[in-house]
Amino acid sequence: MRMIIVAGTPGSGKTAVLIHALRNLNERNFKSSVVKIDCLYTDDDKKFAKIGVPTKLGLSMDMCPDHYAIYNIEDMIEWSQENESDFLVVETAGLCHRCAPYTMNCLGVCVIDATSGPNTPLKVGPFLSTADVAVITKGDMISQAEREIFRERVLEVNPNCKVIEANGLSGQGCVELAEEMIKSKEVALDEEKLRHSAPLAVCTLCVGETKVNKKYHRGILRRIDGFQKYEGE
Repeated sequence: MRMIIVAGTPGSGKTAVLIHALRNLNERNFKSSVVKIDCLYTDDDKKFAKIGVPTKLGLSMDMCPDHYAIYNIEDMIEWSQENESDFLVVETAGLCHRCAPYTMNCLGVCVIDATSGPNTPLKVGPFLSTADVAVITKGDMISQAEREIFRERVLEVNPNCKVIEANGLSGQGCVELAEEMIKSKEVALDEEKLRHSAPLAVCTLCVGETKVNKKYHRGILRRIDGFQKYEGE
């Protein structure tokens, strides 16, 4: 089975692009299962259901979506295998621009919105810099010059990725994404590990501390001058 992990900021068009790509896979008699991970709410599972793709919904709530997805990945794979799927597609919520959800043998797909500004590729971190494929959406809403600058910024951050310009409304570029999914590697859970360390989530703020004063905080902490330390037992 192949595993596709799709990351991107909210509103970048991840679901729209995926629906077109999965519809193309359906037409080729491939079977897919989707796990949709979000923080508080989503109805995207209904959109995937309309094209006949089994969908499991996971809400991370107060937990970092990356940590939630990584912790539950074994269950996702088992569920997809029960569905006798050729592809497990995990669509993750974009939360902190430090997201790093990809495993070594998955196909890592970053969906990034061209209208978000020319410097956005420099700001979003590992979910772009470690991706196999960068899908640029909403390019039809900016000028040709702006599209070329945005594309160059993407390649500046990740010169080894394949860039696909896609349109979530028309489906342009989504067949090309489906082709990349078909060419991706098989995964075996026992051999999988992360490509990049996950976002830090080990401090008292993470477990519910609400007091602002510095003396109340423990864990891995980073000061405004950039110094990082561990405070605690």
